[in-house]
Amino acid sequence: MQSIDRAMGVVKLLVSRSTEDGLSITELSVECGLPVSSMHRLLKAMAAHGMIQQDDKTKRYDLGNIWLEYGLHMYDTMDYISTIRPELVTLMEQTGESVYLSQPMGVEALITERIDNENHAIRVYDKLGSRIPMHIGAANKSMLAYMPNGEAKKIINVHISKEQQPAFYELLQQIKDQGYAISHSERTEGTSSVGAPILNHFGKVQGALSVGVVSYSLTDERLAFLIQHVKETSQRISTKLGYSN
Repeated sequence: MQSIDRAMGVVKLLVSRSTEDGLSITELSVECGLPVSSMHRLLKAMAAHGMIQQDDKTKRYDLGNIWLEYGLHMYDTMDYISTIRPELVTLMEQTGESVYLSQPMGVEALITERIDNENHAIRVYDKLGSRIPMHIGAANKSMLAYMPNGEAKKIINVHISKEQQPAFYELLQQIKDQGYAISHSERTEGTSSVGAPILNHFGKVQGALSVGVVSYSLTDERLAFLIQHVKETSQRISTKLGYSN
């Protein structure tokens, strides 16, 4: 178990530094709090499984290609290419805004796809692979609202104080009743989002899609337009995944 914890610590560190040219074994040792000798053995084992790779010239380490393989497999198992992505592209074309796909990952959500309108001069930009606490944002709240009570409660207990929980549960019920969630400046100041859940054939939350917009250009009419298209798109995807209300 300790080896798994250490390996995942290295993976998370490399993910957080993904814009850099990898990390040296010394930097990894310092960041992970391990002796260089222990880190060397750990990296050797991880490299054998394709989890990390070392640049022959710089000797620095980065993530291995196995993660791309796993990611593509995940997309394939959720009918991503044939079912979900075309709907995301259509939603981007209809709204002219950035469209996101998120999936629940414990007490957080992971952004697994982003479709941008390249012709849009100003757009909301959240990085792929970002983890966001499940109580923040329209997409995440829409997922929480449709989760079984016990599952949602475990997540809410982590993020929301006991005093604030009654109001938060009331908000989730409202989201479930209307089928969508709205968020204003929760994660990034000056931005808003509209999100709706994606349900599979078991009625279980598969993920959520959302549209991110700059708040200053968001009129009531524009918001109503986005809500309509986000809801319709999430319902179409859910139907294609076998969900029947």
